[in-house]
Amino acid sequence: MHRLDHYWYHKNAVTTLMRPMSWCFRGIVGLRRKMYRLGILERVRLPVPVVVVGNISVGGTGKTPLVIALVELLIKQGYKPGIITRGYGGEQKGDPILVTPDSNPYSVSDEAVLLAQRIQCPVIACPNRIASSQLLIEKGCDIIVSDDGLQHYRLERDIEIAVIDSSRGLGNGYCLPAGPLREPEKRLKTVDFVVVNGGNSDNTDRYAMKLQSHSPRRLSTDEEQGIDNFNKTPVHAIAAIGNPQRFYRYLIASGLTVLEHDFSDHHRYTVEDITFDDDYPVLMTEKDAVKCRTIAKGDNYWYITIDAVLDERFEPLFSTLLAQYSKSN
Repeated sequence: MHRLDHYWYHKNAVTTLMRPMSWCFRGIVGLRRKMYRLGILERVRLPVPVVVVGNISVGGTGKTPLVIALVELLIKQGYKPGIITRGYGGEQKGDPILVTPDSNPYSVSDEAVLLAQRIQCPVIACPNRIASSQLLIEKGCDIIVSDDGLQHYRLERDIEIAVIDSSRGLGNGYCLPAGPLREPEKRLKTVDFVVVNGGNSDNTDRYAMKLQSHSPRRLSTDEEQGIDNFNKTPVHAIAAIGNPQRFYRYLIASGLTVLEHDFSDHHRYTVEDITFDDDYPVLMTEKDAVKCRTIAKGDNYWYITIDAVLDERFEPLFSTLLAQYSKSN
């Protein structure tokens, strides 16, 4: 991922050579979207509202914390939400699976298990988002939240939310493979909300989101320790997420001396990956904890949870838009 980051977030000879392939990719993406819009390819309309939270770029943008915050908001407003996720990185390829806090993350994906652990609502993992949604409706859900799926045009949606990471933005602005974009930047003009992770509220067309980190928790017992207790020695920081540098920056900003160990997104951890020849604490993200809990040996493994704090303008506007849908149906 480091090499791809270098290519995608800095213009260079490699990206220049790959630009013709990007033009082809962009053309195919545009044609596919137009075919859905014209009805040449069939779209499925569900009897309940569908909210899609996704991004137009490859890599971590902070989408999962936003999904959690959004579902908590819906529950507070009296809805019965359900989450659908493709289960990226998981082995599940068949029928929809109801994810539980104890599900195997390598089967249904680490993100799906994390969602099931954090939120009191049904979570379904399956590449078939239509079948997943129909199962949630059968279980009594009255609104569907799609974790990712901005480019899954077969499923009709009522509200689209695109998430951007403020530090990485849209990279060099090119579509795959010369850049990180799944769709051209102009796609952002068609969504209902653009949420900028780490941004500010100065832009009236976009909505800021801050990630609030909590005290580290011991992996074996969930005991909390203040982050200041970890500045006496170096710490090992492990991360198998889309944007590990965000995690490392937080630790460094907290005054810690960090030994970085990053792996590919959705990496299948081994005992050797997280075992080191010293007694330094090992810190990880909550998503990594889902996979490391069963293999960590000892009590010096810790994970950090985060919550999304949204721009105060977001909730009333989102609620108004959702109410308009409910009224029209």
